[in-house]
Amino acid sequence: MTRVALIHALAHSVAPINEEMARAWPACQRMNLLDDSLSADLARSGRGLDEAMHRRFETLSAYAEGTGARGILFTCSAFGPCIEAAAARRPHMPVLKPNEAMIADAARSGGRVGLIASFAPTLRSMPPEFPAAVPLRTRLAEGALQALDEGRVQAHDEAVLHAARALLAEGCEVIALAQFSMARAAPLLRRELPAQVPVLTTPGSAVRALRERIREDPDPSR
Repeated sequence: MTRVALIHALAHSVAPINEEMARAWPACQRMNLLDDSLSADLARSGRGLDEAMHRRFETLSAYAEGTGARGILFTCSAFGPCIEAAAARRPHMPVLKPNEAMIADAARSGGRVGLIASFAPTLRSMPPEFPAAVPLRTRLAEGALQALDEGRVQAHDEAVLHAARALLAEGCEVIALAQFSMARAAPLLRRELPAQVPVLTTPGSAVRALRERIREDPDPSR
């Protein structure tokens, strides 16, 4: 059976990607690694993605590979360079950033993309990953992450919806939700926004891309 490692920096990311994996790839064996100090340390240290942070991501990747995982999907969108470094050391297996598949989907849409994040550092790290030709606007869903932390899920979703409406008012034609934890707001956006506006989520795009890149092992005992 194919095993995939899912590595998280936010506890809120665990459920959305596991739900999407169960829906879109139920035969895959999932393992979850959570270090919820990663995002907190990045936010308060002021050092950015320094050497120590890179070492932490390499340690997580090596552990996941050592368990027999045939692919790794990180669900933390603010750590792109750390994930790229881990991937460069593993050319024999797919190591995906959480947002790269969604970015590819957004680029193929051909429209102006509105990128929403609930974690502010993501709006510094993620936009440079989009192709230069993609017209992009960004917005922080103010208060959304705090609301989610406090269990106020409706307030979280409404904050994301508010940000999406603001981006549409600025001329955006596609809405992209940067965090895995924000995927829960996608049904509300699809109900409330105009029907012709695509709402892209990182879990949906990432699972499709990862499955395409991993060949099913013919030996089910592995």
